[in-house]
Amino acid sequence: MGKFMKPGKVVLVLAGRYSGRKAVTVKSNDDGTSDRPYSHALVAGIDSAMGKKKMAKRSKIKSFVKVYNYNHLMPTRYSEDILLDKTVVNKDVFRDPALKCKARREAKVKFEERYETGKNKWFFQKLRFSVLCFGHQNSKEKNSHISCS
Repeated sequence: MGKFMKPGKVVLVLAGRYSGRKAVTVKSNDDGTSDRPYSHALVAGIDSAMGKKKMAKRSKIKSFVKVYNYNHLMPTRYSEDILLDKTVVNKDVFRDPALKCKARREAKVKFEERYETGKNKWFFQKLRFSVLCFGHQNSKEKNSHISCS
C-alpha cells in the first residue's frame, strides 16, 4: 500500500479532545515503533476557530501538537506547505512540558503567518458538513437534510 499520510497532508481529527478539528501532518510512521506498535502520525492543528468580535482577537490562533493513530484521522485531498521546524516539533517534545509548549508556539506562529497572508481561508474556518439521513426514526420526511456544525 502506498504512503498516503505524507507530511503537509491536511487531516480531520475524528476522535479525542480535538475531534472535528483540522490539522496538518508533520511526520508519519506507517510501520509503528517499539512504544507505539501501530501506524501513527504527528500532527499540528488549530484548537479553536476564530470568532468575529475583535480584529486583534481574530488574528490569534490556539494550536495543538499531538500523535494520533491513523484510525482516528481522516485524510483529505488537500495539502498545506506549512513548514514546521522538525527540530522543534517532533516526538521528543512529549517528554518535557517546556519543549511541548515551545512546539505549540512554533505551530501557532506558522499558522498565524499563514492566516495573515490570506492563503487557504477554508483551513481557518469552522468545519461545516451535511449529512443525508435515510429512514431515520425521528425524521419526518424520507430524505431529510440535517446540517451538522
